[in-house]
Amino acid sequence: MLRFIIQALVTAVGLWLSAKVVPGVDFTSTGSLVAAAVVLGLVNAVVRPIMVILTLPLTLVTFGLFLLVVNAAMIGLTAWFLGGFAVNGLWAGIGAAIVTGVVSWIAGSLFGEGERG
Repeated sequence: MLRFIIQALVTAVGLWLSAKVVPGVDFTSTGSLVAAAVVLGLVNAVVRPIMVILTLPLTLVTFGLFLLVVNAAMIGLTAWFLGGFAVNGLWAGIGAAIVTGVVSWIAGSLFGEGERG
């Protein structure tokens, strides 16, 4: 549970930075930003694995770049669920996916992802 909360906070920071940097990504309040981070975590846990499997041939042909489109679709799906979070178009979603992914990568590098073994 603690890992989910930390991941939601990191995702919230990524979405906040996306709203500041990427045109077409916006949120109305801090509450909607936190809700978007939680919903995105749930969407990534439930829907994303199915989409990754369904799009595997296209992902292989594009050497993994199609995963950006899948991640953008998950962010778009999150925005569709929530009224206070908006992503206007595919390119805004791809930009948000890149920014959020980079923030998650940096947080994982700084704080570690725990011992696995």
